[in-house]
Amino acid sequence: MTDLAARAAAPPASLARRAAPALLGYAAVRVLGLAVLTVWSAARGRSAYTLLTARWDSLWYTRVAEGGYGYEVRLPDGDVHSSLAFFPLLPWLERVLHAVTPLSYADAGFVVSLLASLTAAAGIFAVADRVYGPRAGVCAVLLWAVLPVGAVQWMAYSESLFTALAAWALYAVLTGRWLTAGTLAALAGLTRPVGVAVVAAVWVAGVVSFVRARGTMRAPGASTVSRAPAHTPGGPVTPHAPALTPGAPTDTRAPAPVPGPPGAPPAPCAPAWRRALGMLIAPLGAAGYVLWVGRRTGDGPLGYLDVQAGWRNGFDGGYAFARFVGTEFTSFPSALAGLAMIIGVALLIRLYVTGVRGRQPVELLVYTGIVLALALCASSYFGSKPRLLMPAFPVLLPLACALARLRTSRAALVTAGLAGAAALYGAFWLNGSGPP
Repeated sequence: MTDLAARAAAPPASLARRAAPALLGYAAVRVLGLAVLTVWSAARGRSAYTLLTARWDSLWYTRVAEGGYGYEVRLPDGDVHSSLAFFPLLPWLERVLHAVTPLSYADAGFVVSLLASLTAAAGIFAVADRVYGPRAGVCAVLLWAVLPVGAVQWMAYSESLFTALAAWALYAVLTGRWLTAGTLAALAGLTRPVGVAVVAAVWVAGVVSFVRARGTMRAPGASTVSRAPAHTPGGPVTPHAPALTPGAPTDTRAPAPVPGPPGAPPAPCAPAWRRALGMLIAPLGAAGYVLWVGRRTGDGPLGYLDVQAGWRNGFDGGYAFARFVGTEFTSFPSALAGLAMIIGVALLIRLYVTGVRGRQPVELLVYTGIVLALALCASSYFGSKPRLLMPAFPVLLPLACALARLRTSRAALVTAGLAGAAALYGAFWLNGSGPP
């Protein structure tokens, strides 16, 4: 049996067994990072746990969990930093965990992020395994773990929670579980503004499925037998079965699975009403919170944009970021930082184009493209851009495939080197400027 057929026939429980090496590797990388951060922070007279749970945005989430929305900071320059900028799912989970356990709100935020990071790692494996196989799945998880800003994955921030919801929503679309996909997309929309990327991925994949199904029904020689249209987003649609001939046995079974994206096992066909309902559910989280903020502020549907403007956040097509990079070349050694930023952006674009040329599933391309665009083209604090890019895990898939082609010993050596470098950089970063 081929690897493709084996994955198609494998029972659901086997996914957990296949993901086990990836999760163990992920946990090892993050424990190494935590150990290095602890030693580095202690040498500077600081608490690693405080850096992870009680600084920057984690304090804002804690305030929302403890006292609800309404907290504001008015700066001398007239800017207003409002807690309404922070989406509610993480503080809701912190509040629930605080209510049912002895944990403080900050402790609850750390536990949520830790568990969410493991769930995200499992989701990343599931997506990569679905498209490229288990070896690429393990490599994708390890590459996500060794990102230079991977320390954020165990901070009381929303990046890990969002990535977990996004990864499993994409996997649900890839496997034809549309109601699950819509529900997870709605939850992602309650987690971060970039939740619109998950919603867009569900919608585009859904529209593509309906278009392909309609085209199949209209194709010359299509079957006149009434069947649910076969569909896999990002993959071809199989033609209908030929019309039944007189005396032939009637086939009342559900439609057979259809081929998925290149390299992926078949996804089951989903009835049209499930796809439509999943698409309707997907935007409810983001739309609901944005409309609630507009009503609370009295500024209508665009009220959330005014809240973000108070933080000097907006979308300018990358103009502010380009100006910031340009200022880095006015002196040395800051010019090295500017050059590194240009190389980093070019690498991201190259990896995305590689995914397009490699015919990644459309839902992955849509999701990744929007995450990259929102992170790189926003006028937000430039030091936060690396962590804003962290949920764009599908951009790592070409690198994961390349790493998977190496011999195991060589791949392990490369990963260990990257893990050590990431641990050192994470400790340096969080004890320095760190994420805002």
